[in-house]
Amino acid sequence: MDTDFHRLPELFAQLGLPDNEASIRSFIAAHAPLAGTVRIADAPFWSAAQARLLRESLCDDADWSQVVDRLDVALRRG
Repeated sequence: MDTDFHRLPELFAQLGLPDNEASIRSFIAAHAPLAGTVRIADAPFWSAAQARLLRESLCDDADWSQVVDRLDVALRRG
């Protein structure tokens, strides 16, 4: 497993989303707060491919899981 620490811009790039700070903040503001009963990968704003990447990252405890968790927290805080 790659032990490099991934950051939100890298995750957004992997998701095919704009990865600059302003775009990330705008995305979070537009989609937060995410209901506590909704898993991040099941949120309605992801494409099928994006949801799959998030789900696999969490299920496999991949090196992306920490940054996915950080995004999850940010989306729930709003």
